[in-house]
Amino acid sequence: MNINKNYDNLEQSYLFSTIAKKVNEYITKNPDKKVIRLGIGDVTLPLCKAVISSLHNAVDEMAEQSTFRGYGPEQGYDFLRTAVREYYNSHNVDLELDEIFISDGAKSDLGNILDLFAKDNTVLVPDPVYPVYVDTNVMAGREVKFIDANGENEFLPLPNRDVKADIIYICSPNNPTGAVYNREQLKEWVDYALLNKAIILFDSAYECFISDESLPRSIYEIEGAKDCAIEFCSLSKTAGFTGTRCGYTIVPKSLDKLNKMWLRRQTTKFNGVPYIVQRAAEAVFTEEGQREIQENIRYYKENAKLISDTLNECGIWHVGGKHSPYIWLKCPNNMKSWEFFDYLLEKGQIVGTPGAGFGKNGEGYFRLTSFGSKENTIEAMERFKTLFK
Repeated sequence: MNINKNYDNLEQSYLFSTIAKKVNEYITKNPDKKVIRLGIGDVTLPLCKAVISSLHNAVDEMAEQSTFRGYGPEQGYDFLRTAVREYYNSHNVDLELDEIFISDGAKSDLGNILDLFAKDNTVLVPDPVYPVYVDTNVMAGREVKFIDANGENEFLPLPNRDVKADIIYICSPNNPTGAVYNREQLKEWVDYALLNKAIILFDSAYECFISDESLPRSIYEIEGAKDCAIEFCSLSKTAGFTGTRCGYTIVPKSLDKLNKMWLRRQTTKFNGVPYIVQRAAEAVFTEEGQREIQENIRYYKENAKLISDTLNECGIWHVGGKHSPYIWLKCPNNMKSWEFFDYLLEKGQIVGTPGAGFGKNGEGYFRLTSFGSKENTIEAMERFKTLFK
């Protein structure tokens, strides 16, 4: 028996596991201190009423023989895929039902999609980057190249025609920086992918935070994208499904073999999302559900504005927050990322995410999220002003 030695090339600890360990150690030593967590991107508001009502109804159905459901279609029930298709139609993107695949979340699919690609493909990811993009390819033994995202390009790197890549990761609005590509910038990436016969893996998990209609929510709003892109989205941040688990992946039929391969992969390795969860997800796309989740998104965006206003008041450079739940700031006083993490925890009892955990270009930067409660966000920003104003 031989193990997969590519795992030896991974960082020894997942970023958020290290953060949790540090925070738990601090709390153990300082049980009287109130720690406010603005680090991990987990939501705090409950599922909206429309979702809960649909979830209850589906649970009741499972208690009656006439409405009980067993195995469902691995690619998702048509009622949910239809709801997703109509949602895309509202943003001027036409999809067919068999291009839509329901899953337990974007993170799973972003890793599982790699089953479709040979190991000798070269992968291009921005730095800083969501760790899952890199780690899943390292596990498979692929070569990973990085493209620099930095303050000079406002953390929105554009393709370098001299660099050849086969698989390209793009996240917009971006995790961790909160930066958002415009249509012209995404068109450059689509043209690059078509030229290189590459595939774009487009993570749109935060599209619901975009409030400017001139900014694309889907890469399929860009001409040519259906010939070179697979899109991933999640209801985790859209509707608070971080613990309920549901998302969807779009594999256009114009990609031909990849659409068929993904269907084959899912029918072989996946038994589908539970019926009750899919009924709950369907409610997200109803008129009532959309109204209620928009209230939640406004709540988080108000938190983001509060954080951004505080950073402006303290004279701290940052991006994100406007069309994203993430605020990406330059560490004050030229501190390193983990140095700032420790300082903020010790002096202000505030937890964020060190930028260095997202790649070398993240060193000297720090991520805060707007997913805390309003009360905690206000309190955290008052502490922040005490430390840096």
